[in-house]
Amino acid sequence: MKTFKWTMMLSLGLASCGVDMPQPKDSSFETMTVKKSDIELPYKFSARMKGQNDVTITPQVSGQLMKICVSEGQQVKRGQTLFTIDSRNAQLELDAAQANLQAAQAQENSAKLEYESNKNLFEKKIVSSYMLAASENMYKQAQAAVAQAKAAVNHARVNLGFCTITAPVSGVIGEIPVREGDQVSPLNQLTMLSGNTTMEATFSVTESIVETMVKEGVKAADIDKYISSLPEATFVMKNGTEYPHKGRVVSLTGVVNAETGSLTCIVTFPNPDGHLYSGIQGSVVMSFAETGVMVVPQSAVVRLQDKSIVYKVQADSTATAIDVTTTDTGNGKDFIVTSGLSEGDQIVTVGANNVSEGQRVLF
Repeated sequence: MKTFKWTMMLSLGLASCGVDMPQPKDSSFETMTVKKSDIELPYKFSARMKGQNDVTITPQVSGQLMKICVSEGQQVKRGQTLFTIDSRNAQLELDAAQANLQAAQAQENSAKLEYESNKNLFEKKIVSSYMLAASENMYKQAQAAVAQAKAAVNHARVNLGFCTITAPVSGVIGEIPVREGDQVSPLNQLTMLSGNTTMEATFSVTESIVETMVKEGVKAADIDKYISSLPEATFVMKNGTEYPHKGRVVSLTGVVNAETGSLTCIVTFPNPDGHLYSGIQGSVVMSFAETGVMVVPQSAVVRLQDKSIVYKVQADSTATAIDVTTTDTGNGKDFIVTSGLSEGDQIVTVGANNVSEGQRVLF
């Protein structure tokens, strides 16, 4: 009793001094009714960029590298000279082949005259058929020699052309591991030319997407139609920068990797400004529509160790913990509930972390 009186006197004294006493407060809860709706989910795939026309530049002939006409990282156009190789031997071979052609043509002319002469004489029964046939054969041999000499000239001319190496596509020059004066051969790589007008992002499609295709009944004959129906893709670089031009899926391998259970997918991106380079890594983001799903705010889901629960409001306004399974929407705000709830259920959204089992949440 003395303790009670003392407590009362202390309370009255504090109140008279203007001190506010702490008052019990009710927790604030917000609820929502679960409904099914449609939502777009962004799927992210790790990818690496490469030029659609990446070309390894190697010489077609052996010789001394006389001049390097480009530098690493330089943008070049198709047909632009990249390297020149010592062409003196190739030029000599062409000169010799042209001289042999002239000699073969002279032999052909002589053989032709001989054959035509014997033909006239045979008609006059001056020479035998043997002489005519022999001259005809000599003429045919001379014609074959001319054809062979022409082929040698063309071969020598091609080899001379190989001494000037030009860009087969427009793009960017990669690393150049050789120097002027080096002896090079078809075994040497001079550089890598990345045809970066159009870039390709290659990545693996997850097994869940493969299962979705199977459920949708996509057959091998319909794969092109399925690819054309896929949404546009966005490329996000490692630093979070979003590439401004959208890409399209152009290839989806028809064979599932036995080890990973995935398909290889290729998305092409236009590169008009040359901002994308081969070797860049990032993420390809594609949004797929999910229809008739239960979407709840992340604040409604309470994580307890390896479980996810939501508090369902019962008819008497008390809360009951319900185990649920969820899928992240990727938007940082919502989850998709795949099991545990039904359409029409009322759940706690704001304040769910403060709810205890059986607590009254509606007043």
